[in-house]
This record gives sequence, structure tokens and C-alpha cells, in this order.
Amino acid sequence: MNFIQAPDAPVPGGHYSQAVVHNGLVFVSGILPITPDGKKLTDATIGEQTAQILANLDAILKASGSKRENVLKVSVFVSDISAWSTVNQLYTDFFGDHRPARSIVPVGPLHYGLAIELEAVATT
Repeated sequence: MNFIQAPDAPVPGGHYSQAVVHNGLVFVSGILPITPDGKKLTDATIGEQTAQILANLDAILKASGSKRENVLKVSVFVSDISAWSTVNQLYTDFFGDHRPARSIVPVGPLHYGLAIELEAVATT
């Protein structure tokens, strides 16, 4: 197993790795809209929060020896399902023609009052 700490993504706030690589698979932990220097985007729009999460995902995938075209499955957790059209447009722009399996899960409030969280599985 290889435990990932990408320099261009925020340091985990708990006892976990940003991702774990094992047997050619990359398991990306839940990503919150936090900048690499630790700023929580609590007051940012859902679009800004989504863009930060996707930038963090790119950084973690790169550090794992992967890339967005290798993503197999994404789970997206949103505190307000009415924001889904904005999230989906940014997600579509990010992945382009690549269409990984995906779940969208409406949830209650997220940590720090943030509006979105994402986790993923990819190949190396």
C-alpha cells in the first residue's frame, strides 16, 4: 500500500490519507472545498467550492500516479440538492467525454458548514 499526501492539496484534518494506492487502484478519501494552504471555503459559492474540490482531486490523482481519465467511480455529497445543476455542469466540464460511474447523495450539513464533498476510485 502507498499512502498519498499530495503537496498541492490540503493536509487531512484527521487520521486518514488523502488517498491509498493498492493493486493498481487509487482510493481517494472524501475531499472538502479547502485550499492547499488550509483555507475552508465556507462562504464561497457552490461553484467555487466545486471547482476547489475538483482541483484537489486532480492534485491527489497526480500524486497517486493517476489522472482524471482513470477515474472509475465518484461519489458526490451535497448539502443542498437544488445546487446540483451547478455542480453537474462543473463536473461535466472537468471530466469532458470521460463518464465515470457516479452517485449524488443529498446529505445534511457537512463539516465546517461546507456544501459539498467528493470521493473517488481510480486506476493508476
